[in-house]
Order: sequence, then C-alpha cells, then structure tokens
Amino acid sequence: MKKALRSLGPLLWVVLLVCAWLLPALMYAENDVMGEIQFKGKSHVEKTSGVWVDGGYVGYLKELKGSKKVLLLPGEHVISVRQDGYQDFTERILVQPGQKELVRVAMEKAATGPLSDVTATVKIAVNPSRAAVFLDGFSWDTSESLRTGSRDASGAGTHQIRIALPGYQTFETDINPLANQNVEIKTDLVMNGAPLAGPLG
Repeated sequence: MKKALRSLGPLLWVVLLVCAWLLPALMYAENDVMGEIQFKGKSHVEKTSGVWVDGGYVGYLKELKGSKKVLLLPGEHVISVRQDGYQDFTERILVQPGQKELVRVAMEKAATGPLSDVTATVKIAVNPSRAAVFLDGFSWDTSESLRTGSRDASGAGTHQIRIALPGYQTFETDINPLANQNVEIKTDLVMNGAPLAGPLG
C-alpha cells in the first residue's frame, strides 16, 4: 500500500501543478468573455434605488460592486433603476467581452396626483436587512441601517408587498387594510435551495 502511495506522489504533484497553472487561465478567460457593469449615482436617492437587469432584480445600486458586481454576457441588456416617488430610470447598454460599462443614474421626481384621504400605516421588518421592499411595485427605502420602517398606503383596497434579495426566495403578500388601520409584516427570507423548516401537511 505504501509503495502504491509513493508511486502516486510524483503524479499527484504533476496534476496539482497543472491545475494551479490552468485555474487562473480559466478564470481569466471567463472574465474575458463577461462584461462588467458599474453604476454611479450622485445622491442618496440613486444609491438606495433598486436595480433590475433584463427584468431581474439584482440589488441596491450602492451595493453592486466588489463581490456583488454585475457581470453580463456580451450583447444588449436593459438596465432599470426604480425608487418610490421617482420616475423609472431605464437605459439599454451594449456589453462588450471583457469591457467595463459605466451607467450614470439620475433619478427624477415623479409627478404626484392628489393624495387620498383614506390611509393605513404599513410597518415592515425583514431579515436579511439588505432585502429590497416594494409596495405596489415601487421600491421603498425603509431605513439605512435596518430593513424596517413604516409608511402610509393610500387608498382603500388591496396593496401588494414584495420583498426580494438575490439568492433568496421572494416573499409576496397582499394586504387589504381598513382606513386608519396599522398593518405589521415581519419575515425572514429563505435562501434558495434551503430545506423547509417543518414537514408538509
């Protein structure tokens, strides 16, 4: 047995050396194919806005760098940035292999109509705190430090709450508050592929 292990020793070193030489080359080749999107926003509004790429939510603008940077395959992509109370920022970009593209985001205030006399207060607390909260499809920056906060939901009827974070299952619920009612929602997002907490049924 020891003889067999000794004879494998030099072969194992050769395999390790080849892997050590090939791995960086393969990683570099992958980066050569993908293009990187960088985002720049001048104010707190832009930095706390949600970013979508080709219809999929990727995170808040301020966090899309380092290990969370956006890498895309070459070709045309649609970038959308959204924030409650502001017009959607949309830009089509052409991604080139191995190139960086800078998207300068400038959010503009949306026109607002008359506010409803009927309101209800919605309080939301979610973990992880980086998750994006949407009320009726609009991004809601609830807090800088904790993803928790409250706001008024104008008008009677049904309102949709959606909480999203890449790598986690999206949480969605509808609320139908009465006038002047306080609604509180607390949730812990479940990671994609995580087992269910308990048995079904």
